[in-house]
Amino acid sequence: MATVTIKHVTKSFGTTTVLKDFNETFGDGEFVTLLGPSGCGKTTMLRMIAGFERPTEGEILIDDQVVSGGKTFVPPEKRSVGMVFQSYAVWPHMTVFDNVAYPLTIRKEAKGDIRQKVERVLDVVHLRQYAGRFPNQLSGGQQQRVALARALVAAPKLLLLDEPLSNLDAKLRESMRFEIKEIQKALGITVVYVTHDQTEAMAMSDRIFLINRGEVQQSGTPEEIYNTPANQFVADFLGKVDFFKGEVKDGRILLAGMDGQSIPYDGPLTGRVDVAIRPENLRFRDDGELKGVLEAQYYLGDVDDCRVRVGDVLVRVITGGSKYGKLKTGEKVRLAIRDFMVFADDGSLEQMLEIRT
Repeated sequence: MATVTIKHVTKSFGTTTVLKDFNETFGDGEFVTLLGPSGCGKTTMLRMIAGFERPTEGEILIDDQVVSGGKTFVPPEKRSVGMVFQSYAVWPHMTVFDNVAYPLTIRKEAKGDIRQKVERVLDVVHLRQYAGRFPNQLSGGQQQRVALARALVAAPKLLLLDEPLSNLDAKLRESMRFEIKEIQKALGITVVYVTHDQTEAMAMSDRIFLINRGEVQQSGTPEEIYNTPANQFVADFLGKVDFFKGEVKDGRILLAGMDGQSIPYDGPLTGRVDVAIRPENLRFRDDGELKGVLEAQYYLGDVDDCRVRVGDVLVRVITGGSKYGKLKTGEKVRLAIRDFMVFADDGSLEQMLEIRT
């Protein structure tokens, strides 16, 4: 087990800065996720922790040892770090047993010790019965567990995972999330996980670091980031949300383009604002604050995904699947708002949301 301390780390490639002043400690036994869109710097941070890249500025410590910084650089093989890549990187000519044993074999450990350690880790990832098979005889999820077992077999202090589930189909990806989390809990190992998938981050993490353009936009538990986002980018990236322009007047927010309709507001902001409403926080109710017309509804099994036109604006509403068909398209409806978020309208909303691509 290990703590990871990152002290004011910046990474540049030539004149391009991909990570700016990252400064944080990941606790012993913590499951930390670096989340963000492609190109935001999250994989670069992971590679610096692993030792595949050097920081341009700052230091990285594993426990109390400086592994990168100044004139100090500890190579990857001496950092006691296990890493699982996006591609499984399992050797097709080796059996499952030999793939997992490889890190111990190159360290020239005794054969008896190797067998004991490999069998133990194969039990952890539920693959002992497949020890004699070759990778082409395994499913994608099983191959990913082989890669995970190989990273764990040498008992590393720290496990680094770089989008390990992105090549799996949706159902398998979901089951593997919980398997990895259970393995991490059982072993008590510190994990740093990289993904652009917000659902993965929410399901697995003790803490999330949401990165964009090389800067941490917000860090915290999944609940903190989802319910109290620091800015519009965070609100938009983590979960579903619609933004509406408005203006604070006399304890209410007058919503632009909604035929003069408004919602109550007792917060500190004044003037022009951006109102963010998650579609699951809207309900069809006869005493709702907003009046509109149901324009479309989409049955997705577990939910009914609706579009309601309020004035000139389309509002998304997500309710339980059992509600589907109880309201008809074209019917007048009222919407009650269970919760919403308000941000100062500084003109940056469109720019912030464009960054995603």
